Order: sequence, then structure tokens, then C-alpha cells
Amino acid sequence: MLKVPVAESVGMVLCHDITRIIPGREKGRAFRKGQILTKEDVPKLRDLGKEHIYVWENSADHVHEDEAALRLARIAAGPGLNWDEPNQGKVSLRAAYDGMLKVQGDRLNHLNSLEGVVLATVHNNRVVAKDQLVAGTRIIPLTIQRQILDEADEICNGAEPLLFVKPFQPLSVGVITTGSEVYSGRIEDGFTRVVSKKVASYGAQIFRHVILPDDPHLITTEIRRMVGQGAGLVILTGGMSVDPDDVTPTGIKATGADVVSYGAPVLPGSMFMLAYLGQVPVCGLPGCVMYNKITVFDLVLPRIFSGERLTKADIVALGQGGLCEECQVCRYPACAFGKATEIYY
Repeated sequence: MLKVPVAESVGMVLCHDITRIIPGREKGRAFRKGQILTKEDVPKLRDLGKEHIYVWENSADHVHEDEAALRLARIAAGPGLNWDEPNQGKVSLRAAYDGMLKVQGDRLNHLNSLEGVVLATVHNNRVVAKDQLVAGTRIIPLTIQRQILDEADEICNGAEPLLFVKPFQPLSVGVITTGSEVYSGRIEDGFTRVVSKKVASYGAQIFRHVILPDDPHLITTEIRRMVGQGAGLVILTGGMSVDPDDVTPTGIKATGADVVSYGAPVLPGSMFMLAYLGQVPVCGLPGCVMYNKITVFDLVLPRIFSGERLTKADIVALGQGGLCEECQVCRYPACAFGKATEIYY
């Protein structure tokens, strides 16, 4: 790559795009990479404030920004990701199908510590739709040393891809509504409609729904029955507080399930319970799920439907970013709710 005065650039090959910006009107490419410059181009370049430009000079040790950005996109992207052609030095990555984006945060930090390398993504565990923009990469200089790209290769070639999309599994869902007031008909069940809508967005169906009184033995029996009938997820609504009549947690524990957490550092949703009966997740939902648009339930559902088995550490990690700001216009998931800032040492 050579720096030459524009007056001496006629016949040379431009090695980078040049952007023209008209404030408030447009931003676009005025000159494209690879363009052979003519005498007529000289005044146009000067109109753009260019007195010198870079022209291409072949080098075995350096890679052009477009080629380098495309290489980065290819080595970083795992299953479920496609990439666009380079545009002004940048390559965009998009979801190939609906699912949950996984980002290996420590390795991403390592990659971005390389001189001249940039890879920006949306948050880890973000629900994404087919063709959605989820990441972008570029090289800061016009060319980069091959050695740096080789280091990027080593970082990206881990046990799991640096970035990938996990598809959702269409689980069969069993729903147990607890509460003697609902069982007796004194109060209408308002929970099931909300739960049905949320699980349907992951392609799931409710194959069985029962309403039970506040009886821990009946709750235990029904959970086991649903799992025995093939439920991939069991959801219990109601009876999750510390009141003496709220016995849903007792019924869940009596199944012998492995209780991951009773309580979550998330507002709304602090009384959430997660357990596993064998491989089947069992979720106890607090009342806020029925009234608040977005709660802890929305943070764990995509991970359950993508096949992850959550741990206590996963629930604890929800604390940073676990406060919903209850914005007047909800933008979830394009907001900070449930997105912890991970720090690596």
C-alpha cells in the first residue's frame, strides 16, 4: 500500500472505499476499492478533501481490509450464521434461522485485543430471528499483517465456535395451575393464556393442563404424571410466595427433582423456582408473570428451549442486568434487561 498525491494517482488502483457524506441527506460510497483512477477523478477526490490516497501494492505479509474482514467472519461464525459480502471494509453476520445467539465472551475479548481487529456482537443468549444482524467485523487499518490473522484463527478454533445460533426445540409442555381459589372457580385462571402465548413463540404446544388445589401431594403426583407422559417442560403457576397456603415449591421438591434455585436475582420474578426431574425442567412461576410483560421467565425460556441445562451460577449471573426498568415503551430484548456485563481476569 502506497500513499500518493491525488495528482499523481491517475491509472493507479484505489485500495479502499472512499465515503461521501452530505450532512442530513446521505452517506454513501463515492469511490470503490479496486477502482482505476482517471484524470476526471482528481478534482472529485479533492472535493472530498483528499490530497493523498492509498493505492494497492502487493505484499505477501499483509492482507487487505476486505479480505481480512471476510476471513474473520468465516472463522468466527459457527452453525446458524451467514455473512454478507464486504462493504466499505465491514462484514456483517446474520442469523440463518430463529434461535438463541451464543457468544464466547472471554474469547471475544481476546480476539478484540489483537491490534487492528474488531468484532462487535449483540449480547450472549439473545433471541434472534432469521436474517437478523447479530455481529459485524472489520479491520481498522487498510491492511493487516497475516500473523495477526493467524492469531485470530487460533482464538476462534476452540471447542465451540466463537459465535453460533442454537435452534429452538419444540418441547411438549405441561402446565399445572395451582390455587384452591382457582380450583373452586372463585377466581378465573388468567395464567395459562399468558404461558401458552410465551411457549408458542418457541414452536411449543401445551399437551396437558390441569388445575389443582393447594395440595402438595396432588402437585407432586401431577408433575410426575406429566413427565411420565413425555413432557419436555413442566410449568407451575401460582402458589410460589412464602404464605403458608402456597405449597407449590413443596410439591416440586417432593418429586425428588434437583432444585437449581428457589429465588432469582431478577425483578420482576424474584420468587421463580427452577428444578430438573431427570432431564425435564420444572419451572415454578411467580404471579408477576401474569401481570408484567417481561420477567425472569422470558430470560430462562430461550435457554430451556435451546436445550441448555441451567445451573445455580446461571441464575446468580442474572443479577447484573436483572432489574427491568419498566420503560413506557418496552423494547425487550433490545435492552439491558437480563444482559450481564461479563468481566474476565
